Amino acid sequence: MPEEKGEGGKPLGNIGIIAGSGQFPLLVARAVRAGGAGVFICGFEEQTGEELEGEADEFIRIHIGQLGRLLSFFKKNEVAAVCLAGAIKKSRALNLRPDLRAARLLFKLYKNHGDDAILRAVLEELQAEGLEVVPASAFVPDLLGPAGTLSRRKPGPEEWKSIRHGWGIGKSLGAYDIGQCLVLRKNMVVAVEALEGTDAVLERGGELGGEGCVALKMLKPGQDTRVDLPSVGLETIRILTRLRYACLAYEAGSTLFFDRSPALALADGRGLAVVGLRPEDLQSTLS
Repeated sequence: MPEEKGEGGKPLGNIGIIAGSGQFPLLVARAVRAGGAGVFICGFEEQTGEELEGEADEFIRIHIGQLGRLLSFFKKNEVAAVCLAGAIKKSRALNLRPDLRAARLLFKLYKNHGDDAILRAVLEELQAEGLEVVPASAFVPDLLGPAGTLSRRKPGPEEWKSIRHGWGIGKSLGAYDIGQCLVLRKNMVVAVEALEGTDAVLERGGELGGEGCVALKMLKPGQDTRVDLPSVGLETIRILTRLRYACLAYEAGSTLFFDRSPALALADGRGLAVVGLRPEDLQSTLS
């Protein structure tokens, strides 16, 4: 495990990135390289974009479940620390092809196959091989959404009722490793994220609830922020405005907010309220 640290506590030396889909791994790779570290990226078949190949000193693409090959790649390249960045589509992850090492890991987890349990077990395997696991957000801290109202319009009284009501429900469901996103309308839960992912649940929630829905994005209790963070961005706002949502509330400091400037410009043009909340802002609900 590396002892030296650079600016902001980020590790020095070669950095490994386990890359899913989306722009997050690309932004992390560029930030790592700008900091002077080597970049070694492991992507996944049918998940990771080809544009990442040009950002790495060395790049491999594997099937989900090839844990032994992933570990060998990082060890061969003398990687000091590893981060996980980007989305893995859960529906495709169900069709994984485990190698012997991954199969042994899954056997140990046969009683609990939730997202967080599997990811924590993978972290333990990486750490057992001497690899430090660091949060990808440490390389791009400006991507974390701040607290406060970011849009011109503030949430109205009815929207605040739904936020407070839904926040407690979301945290309770999160304890069972269920979703990071809820949709509410007039204090009623309309949709909860499961296997389909955030965009799909926002589509379903907007169609079921109609105009004026509230979307919530938050951490699950005990969620390991080194491997998974809630995220929103321009595409999120496009869906919300098209379906005439009233408000988006996310957990501040723990939610990635991509393309923030154009996203907020679109929100302001359509009257969508966007607010970042800390747990203490809703303590009366959570206690």
